[in-house]
Amino acid sequence: MGSIYLIRHGQASFGADDYDVLSPIGVRQAEILGQHLAELGICFDRCLAGDLRRQQHTATSALAQFTAKGLAVPPMETDAAFNEFDADAVIRALIPAMLADEPEAIDILRNAAQNRAEFQRIFALVIERWLAGTYDTPGLESWLGFVERVQAGLQRILEQADGQQKIAVFTSGGTITALLHLITRMPARQAFELNWQIVNTSLNQLKFRGREVALASFNSHAHLQLLKAPELITFR
Repeated sequence: MGSIYLIRHGQASFGADDYDVLSPIGVRQAEILGQHLAELGICFDRCLAGDLRRQQHTATSALAQFTAKGLAVPPMETDAAFNEFDADAVIRALIPAMLADEPEAIDILRNAAQNRAEFQRIFALVIERWLAGTYDTPGLESWLGFVERVQAGLQRILEQADGQQKIAVFTSGGTITALLHLITRMPARQAFELNWQIVNTSLNQLKFRGREVALASFNSHAHLQLLKAPELITFR
């Protein structure tokens, strides 16, 4: 059987003007991941990433650890199918209809870094509406559209793979959630309950034979746990 390793990007710049930049912790997480994989002798036949900077930077930082140990690294491939959904666009589209019930929502979202718990509560409510599909607006990628995009990316990998390959995909939490939903057939809301638990640079392994795909492991972050440094275990 072949293996696909879905790797969540390192910690991004939550609460900053540009989220799509790895924080110093995010870079360190990626380096630790690369060192861990290299020490385990897990060498990849293919490496892909979405085209978001946090995904690309995580990939280059992790794979540099292989190169430093003299291990071969395949060329990096980019497939935007593995990009995260546009959370800012979802919030902008759906938050206005929520203000009657959540009048402080905009202030909470503008000061997310100082209101992490409230931000998560509001964001979870927004996601519930997005998943329902009844609040879709023109120009906004729907949940179903997002799932179809991610599924198309997975199918491209399977079509080009042979049965023994090890393939790394550097991606995001929402993308991993969509794949969990597709592969395990769990309801979308249940999948997003797991989404909130996905650790930055965690490993999620899929096993495949032909077009058949199964979940082998979820949210493994032993590479961070072994260092006994709680600050390295982050969720955004």
